[in-house]
Amino acid sequence: QVQLVESGGGSVQPGGSLRLSCASSESIFSITRMGWYRQTPGKQRELVATITTGGSTNYADSVKGRFTVSRDNAKNTVYLQMNSLKPEDTAVYYCHALYYYLDYWGQGTQVTVSS
Repeated sequence: QVQLVESGGGSVQPGGSLRLSCASSESIFSITRMGWYRQTPGKQRELVATITTGGSTNYADSVKGRFTVSRDNAKNTVYLQMNSLKPEDTAVYYCHALYYYLDYWGQGTQVTVSS
């Protein structure tokens, strides 16, 4: 079992920045891949960014150049730095972990981008 706890969501104006954190109950050395997904009402959950144990990253086209995913192995935490936020980035953001072929999700954190 992996427990994931997100933090850092909130409201920000367009062009602003936020940093999301995801703390894992398991050592992230043993987690194959971690990342962030987001979901808006009536839509499917979509990939935002992922990072593997080896540090390889993958981003949705819509966030490339604006968002950065990173990990702090000592703190068992993955981050999502979000810059140049747009209203269309408004969503509930979920942390995800792929651990021994099983998917684990955090409870989600709301990000609202509005003037």
